[in-house]
Amino acid sequence: MIFTYFSLLIFLFLQLLSSSGAAIGSNVPKSDVDLLEFPLNLEYMEAEFFLWGSFGYGLDSFAPELADGGPSPIGARIAKLSPLIRDVIAQFGFQEVGHVRAIKNTVAGFPRPLLNLSREAFATVMNDAFGHQLEPPFNPYANDINYLLASYVIPYVGLTGYIGANPKLHSPTAKRLLAGLLGVESGQDAVLRALLYERGRENVEPYGITVVEFTNRISELRNKLGCHGLKDEGLKVKPTVGAKGKIRGNILAGDKYSLSYDRTPEEILRIVYGSGNENKPGRFYPKGADGRIAKSYLGVEGN
Repeated sequence: MIFTYFSLLIFLFLQLLSSSGAAIGSNVPKSDVDLLEFPLNLEYMEAEFFLWGSFGYGLDSFAPELADGGPSPIGARIAKLSPLIRDVIAQFGFQEVGHVRAIKNTVAGFPRPLLNLSREAFATVMNDAFGHQLEPPFNPYANDINYLLASYVIPYVGLTGYIGANPKLHSPTAKRLLAGLLGVESGQDAVLRALLYERGRENVEPYGITVVEFTNRISELRNKLGCHGLKDEGLKVKPTVGAKGKIRGNILAGDKYSLSYDRTPEEILRIVYGSGNENKPGRFYPKGADGRIAKSYLGVEGN
């Protein structure tokens, strides 16, 4: 009798585990799953870059279960940051751990893709932005200004993707998750832009080029790579492009109504691959991004 009782308990426990596992994504339609999984690529990148920049180690130390056996990032390292900036970036890092967990608690997700966060990868971005090789090569980990400029490259791309995905989602679960992610990603971008705006007239040494000019060039590059017009703006713009067409200061980027720009997954892949082609991986994703949407452009069957 006791054996039968415990056997029943074990059976019920296993059933509970099974049903809990099946619950992930069970109330989210397939189209929503694809749109929620895609940004996981960027959330992985942000988590690793911010954790490594502030602490000198990443998901493998803080949350190895989220990395899910994916390869460690290439070239990630601790940055030479002041106490204030290190504190801000550390907060960003932990926020991104939460984002990765939130997505993977909602949909199945995938292991961390191979990421290239090396000095060389960011140096190539800056070279492309200016149309020539900077000497010495840009080092994102060298100081506050360089790290903030390297960080400027990342969250904004993700938040435009969330804006683009929003009208395509159907389930309340997906919409609630996206809204929560978008809120914090937008906040991160606003903090980065404000910190850079304060230093806008300073030169990035040893190049003798202002912080504002760096942001303008990075934004122009992302517009070029995205291949879909103006969806990115630096910290100073022509007055006709600024808020209400009346001001050059551009602490937050937005369209003529000061609404956030949107991007499609294809546009985002073109930018983070650095190739201007969603079918040609590289730059931050040497082997390409993961998930059904990204894999469909690589001729690989997705999840």
